[in-house]
Amino acid sequence: MSSNSATLWLKPFIARPIALAGLGVILATVLAAAFAPWLSPYDPYAIDPLIRLTPPNVTHWFGTDQFGRDTLSRTIHSARMALLIGSGVVVFALATGVPAGVLSALFPRLGHLLMRMVDVLMAFPTLLLALGLIVVLSPSVATVILAIGLGYMTTTTRIVYGLTLRLRAETYVEASRSMGAGTVWLISRHILPNLVSPLLVQASFVFAFAQLGAASLDFLGLGAPPEIPSWGNMLAESRTFITRAPWLLFFPGMMIVATAFSLNLVGDALRDRLDPRFRQVFGEKG
Repeated sequence: MSSNSATLWLKPFIARPIALAGLGVILATVLAAAFAPWLSPYDPYAIDPLIRLTPPNVTHWFGTDQFGRDTLSRTIHSARMALLIGSGVVVFALATGVPAGVLSALFPRLGHLLMRMVDVLMAFPTLLLALGLIVVLSPSVATVILAIGLGYMTTTTRIVYGLTLRLRAETYVEASRSMGAGTVWLISRHILPNLVSPLLVQASFVFAFAQLGAASLDFLGLGAPPEIPSWGNMLAESRTFITRAPWLLFFPGMMIVATAFSLNLVGDALRDRLDPRFRQVFGEKG
């Protein structure tokens, strides 16, 4: 990527300092997850009953939980689970929603069937649908990704379906078709390249809501196994001590809110960067 191209991508963030701050939070979370074993001051699984429910201090910056485990170390390691589930949901939603949406738009008979199936799934709230699947399949990380991803696959399919219908009617697509271009060629050369920008924005929002969905399932005891550090599990374990040790809820809750809010800010900035109506604002030639 050239320096000019990088500058154009950064302009929406520079124009919105709060979006730039959100990008910083996301990068810090990714780095914390990648280097968790080196950044964590203590073993997140180490139990020490002698220091249980210790308030934040110079030794344990985020305090300790009911088992004497360091809350800062567990918060850092929980970023790994957040990124794993968020990335898994995004990959699942795109890998299933994009083909379903494109094929539905290009093949009306198939599209009628697929869109009715999507309508049925969309009739269920995402969290309720996820709860039903997890009860049937048993709780696990893979099940959480599947359950949440299925809910956001429907919205991705709808978005891709509408965009593909519009692209199919474009003059250059009709011209390519009249010249004998096949469906595979049209999809690879005209449809998919024009879907990259809106899907990039959609992915950022799906990632944000996946964080909230995963935390909700963890809190209900239907998400990641309780022995695995995650922000939702930390909230679930500490709800009994909300008055005695409020820091146990504050720090994981703060991370959930901060990452979800930051992802939405980044998504808004990407949408502005990719919207043709804002090209002149950011100094890009049409």
